[in-house]
Amino acid sequence: MPSDGHWVGTWAAAPAPAEGVVGFNNHTLRMNPRISLGGDRLRVRISNAYGNRPLTIGAAQIALRDKGPAIVEDSGRKLSFGGSDSTVIAAGAVLFSDPVELSVPPLADLAVSFHLPGEVLANFSITGRYARQTNYISPPGNFVADRVMPVGNLSDQWFFLCGVDVLASSEACGVVALGDSLTDGNISTIDAYCRWPDQLARRLVAHGRRPFGVVNNGLGGNRILHDIRGDSGLRRFDRDVLAQPGVTHAIVMLGTNDLRNRWARPEEEVTAEQMIAGLQQMVVRAHSAGIKLFGATLTPFGNETFMANAWNPTRERHRVTVNAWIRESGAFDGVADFDAALLDPQIPTQMRTVDDCGDGLHPSDSGYCKMGHAIDLTLFD
Repeated sequence: MPSDGHWVGTWAAAPAPAEGVVGFNNHTLRMNPRISLGGDRLRVRISNAYGNRPLTIGAAQIALRDKGPAIVEDSGRKLSFGGSDSTVIAAGAVLFSDPVELSVPPLADLAVSFHLPGEVLANFSITGRYARQTNYISPPGNFVADRVMPVGNLSDQWFFLCGVDVLASSEACGVVALGDSLTDGNISTIDAYCRWPDQLARRLVAHGRRPFGVVNNGLGGNRILHDIRGDSGLRRFDRDVLAQPGVTHAIVMLGTNDLRNRWARPEEEVTAEQMIAGLQQMVVRAHSAGIKLFGATLTPFGNETFMANAWNPTRERHRVTVNAWIRESGAFDGVADFDAALLDPQIPTQMRTVDDCGDGLHPSDSGYCKMGHAIDLTLFD
């Protein structure tokens, strides 16, 4: 590695247990991440975080994506692992590939392919996460090196793939977005790249003062304090923030699902004080690692239809209290006021209709982009 360079995450997906009944047997997966920071040298991270047995990777490749399941001619680079074309990832572990030379511009679309030669049944506890992007599963066979991979099935999940890193200059920084489905971009248009971290990445590229990688470690349903579909924000903070390559800044938007208490468990009904205590711990842990942490206010959900009885006046009071603390306490190194960006001034318990996807909880495409535009870029100077 050059003495003046370091690895920076340019794309990521937070590992979580895959949803639905999923299984593979001698299939090739081709997934299509859009990176943020460009570079000439890349590596890939593959996660078996939730697997209950070792995962075998028979072959893997990274390339520039053309369209659909096709890659750009002559852009494919074979991935190796400790010099070997194949590898086995221990249960619960993550694996970094060996670096490869491939010149990619900022905001490029990549294709990461890997062949799963063995049978990976649903009871393996497959690591995956919905993507809001179209990914591809082949018919049986190893099609890693095919320019146009044959398609057996489509998928909107990231399976096992959890990161792409670039070797960047010494001044390059990394930003992690830690959140729930509003960070992951749930209900946004598939393949439209409307999530607020996407918009932040576009703005930072256009800003041009300093190179930044932006990685989206949002996870649908995620909470600060309690596990639900994977680990709570406090439990996954080390893996999904502190351990991200090159991270210098992070933005946390968590708390809405703590308030909504999806399973209606009395012991998981939270107060603003409990949520604030959890967020304070994230601040302490980020600062101990030399990372600046920005707090994002919680957007309103007073007319939510996604889940019945999610909103009530008591939960709204807690939301308002948490937002006031985020804005006024000075605990964070900066504030992203998503609440102010989306709320209806006439009905502040709700989002503006134009910024609401229609379920009262998740923003529309334009609402997500407004969130990304509401972040003050001078926070990164």
